[in-house]
Amino acid sequence: MLEFTDDHEMFRATVREFVTREIDPNADKWEADGTFPAHELFKKLGDLGLLGLTYDERWGGGGSDHTYKMILGEELGRSASLGVAMAISVQTDMATPALHRYGSDALREKYLRPAVAGDMVTSIAVSEPDAGSDVAGIRTRAVRDGDEWVINGTKMWITSGTQADWLCLLVRTSDEPGYKGMSQVVLPTDTPGFSVSRKLDKLGMRGSDTAELSFDDCRVPVENTIGEAGRGFQQQMTQFQDERMIAAYQMVGASELALQRTVHYLKERKAFGAPLLANQHLQYELAELQAELELNRHHNWVTVAKANRGEDFTREATVAKLSAARLGRRVADLAVQYHGGMGYVEELWPARFYRDTRLWSIGGGADEVMLRTLARMNGIEGA
Repeated sequence: MLEFTDDHEMFRATVREFVTREIDPNADKWEADGTFPAHELFKKLGDLGLLGLTYDERWGGGGSDHTYKMILGEELGRSASLGVAMAISVQTDMATPALHRYGSDALREKYLRPAVAGDMVTSIAVSEPDAGSDVAGIRTRAVRDGDEWVINGTKMWITSGTQADWLCLLVRTSDEPGYKGMSQVVLPTDTPGFSVSRKLDKLGMRGSDTAELSFDDCRVPVENTIGEAGRGFQQQMTQFQDERMIAAYQMVGASELALQRTVHYLKERKAFGAPLLANQHLQYELAELQAELELNRHHNWVTVAKANRGEDFTREATVAKLSAARLGRRVADLAVQYHGGMGYVEELWPARFYRDTRLWSIGGGADEVMLRTLARMNGIEGA
């Protein structure tokens, strides 16, 4: 069982106030624009110390325990724009953990410190048009030429890709098949040969931009390699655990608020002479989802405890990602259904919530990949 201190509660109040003041009032505009001012918002987050909570203070981080990261995720999940919440988590838990863990001091000084301060926006560039959850299938290649990597290829589904100052880029650096021979490289987006091919028009998460990126003979120093060349796949798999847990934390916060708002609506909305919440079937459906939410939250607490002890939490992250994503989809569907016609129009929040939550079962490893991973861990994989 986690123990929450007064400091934890003060931190939660700080993040909630930031979301209420800086994100929620702008969510409709950013949704319509299909993007948000990342440099402006991230600088405000950086000034509050919210972009590198668990990172070493040497690089501008907070040196905090993992409990603070969970609180940050839950509170960002309560925002009116899950697209913006997700873009923030790219900065904190998807594009920077590998650099913090494995990067040279020179790379961390040049790229991690400004990302933590909010002076630079970063993106994680792994997925490609033909390689999403199948990371071993990536084709973007870096060929060594003296002291430089020459990079060619395409990346797809890149959050903040139109605004990023640098990318945590996974590339092939040898001809070894599958997961072998990959490396992680820091690529500044002002590198000649880099371009944004297009900004993608998405079903949901419209408050943040998502891009397809092209690399045409991009040259970066070999010293921009994060960690050990040829170990990029393994490093990225570790980084994925951070990504999956922040997603799970966010969906717990998002689902909790959605259920609360739905209950409030059902108390106020009357049909057939009584509040809708007087219907026992609706009460039971809500109670079941609230029970599932509580199980998800307590599972996350177990994961946080393992992270605080420095233990591997790959299994827990896999379960959390799968379960939280499915919970979010059920909560979103119920919210639309119970709001009736008003749940189907953009005038109220359920429609956007329904569109946004669908990504959780796709991004960061689809549900099927989580199940495949668990099957392997449980020894029930077929021949």
